[in-house]
This record gives sequence, structure tokens and C-alpha cells, in this order.
Amino acid sequence: MRAEILKQLGLTTNEALVYNALLELGPSLAGQISRKTGLHRRTVYDTTDMLIKKGLIGYILKNNRRLFQASNPQRFLEMLKEKEDIINNELPEMLSYYNKTLEKEETNFYKGKAGLKNVFEDQIETGKEILVLGASPLAYEILQFYFKWFDKRRKEKGIKTRVIFNKAEKKLKIPLADIKYLPQKYTSPLAVNIYGEKVAIILWSRENPIAIVIKNREISEGYRKYFELMWKVAKK
Repeated sequence: MRAEILKQLGLTTNEALVYNALLELGPSLAGQISRKTGLHRRTVYDTTDMLIKKGLIGYILKNNRRLFQASNPQRFLEMLKEKEDIINNELPEMLSYYNKTLEKEETNFYKGKAGLKNVFEDQIETGKEILVLGASPLAYEILQFYFKWFDKRRKEKGIKTRVIFNKAEKKLKIPLADIKYLPQKYTSPLAVNIYGEKVAIILWSRENPIAIVIKNREISEGYRKYFELMWKVAKK
């Protein structure tokens, strides 16, 4: 059991066997360690060399023979502290490289009203202009009370939006929003929100509203260009 714990502390199987044997035997010759562990004597010598380098055992010469002895187990705490210091010193540079090479693209799926609220909260946090293609009045029914709060916070943060509605029974007033409309024949429960490097494709369904959020610069730029084209076609 102790050998397994020693392996969890970073020792190899052979190192754990030899160190544990020396804890139990006290100062010992290689032959004694070999008999205790079942390891070949050559393996014992190789293993003790590694343990000496780690500061976990030492030896004295007695009649020109090495008598090995385990170091105080407190050495493991010192080793952990040394590793922690190394990590703390190297971590900032490692994180810098990681952040530079981190794969930034991602796709997330959201379901239900709570999931859709997460998508719009993300738009607030991004803080960029929000372009909405194919906005549906159904959104205000599905998230009946949420958009009043959403628009209030968006206004406070100065986040502008341009919205192309599929249709509307009456002209809508939304703060910091420029609104246009498409003919009724283009009505669809599907909407596309473009913000920053993200695109949210939203199905406004009463029974099962869902959203797919894609984070990809090229995709967002492609949708943004398509939005600008539709913006020229849409009417006030």
C-alpha cells in the first residue's frame, strides 16, 4: 500500500519499492534490498542512483561497500514545494504561449428559455454592436419580460443594435436601435444575431426554442456582409 502512495508522489515502481524497503530495513546493502524487493541487483543499483539524485536516499561506504539509507520522508514535502515554485515561476510564460495558440473557435448549443437568456447575456458581455437578421416578434412572447431588462442594460452599456424584422404588426421602438423590415413573405421563426466574432442562430419556437452560437471570425464576417446586403434591401 505504501508503495502505491509513493508512486502517487512521483516515484517509479522500482523507486517506490526500493525506498519503501529502506524505510523498513534501515541502512542496507544492495543485496539486502534485492532480496527484500525481488529486484535484480543491477536494477537496485540503477534505482538507488535515481533516488540519490532526488535526495530521497543517501549512502555511506563501509568496507568499500555502499550502505544505503532512506532520507527523512519530509523530503517529499520539500520536493512538492520545489515543484510548486517551478510551476509558479514558469506558469505566466506557459499561459502566455497557451493563450496565443489556444483554439479560439467553438460551437455551443442552448435549449429552452434559460438557454436563450444565456445567449443574450453573452451579447451584453461581448459589448459589440448587435446585428439581428430576421428578428421575430415571437421573441417578445417567448421571453416576455426579459427583453425589457436586456434593452435597459444594453442602453446603459451603450451597445447599439441594428435589427431587420421579418414583419411587425406595428412599428417597434427599441432603445439605441435602428430598425428595418422585410416583406411578410420572408417571415421565418429563424433569426441570426451577429456580434463580435460570434453568430447566434436562434429558432424562436414556443415549444422548443433553441440557439446555436458559433465563435469564428470568418463565419461572423460572412454573416455580417450578408446582413449589410439585406440592410440595403430592407425598408424603414
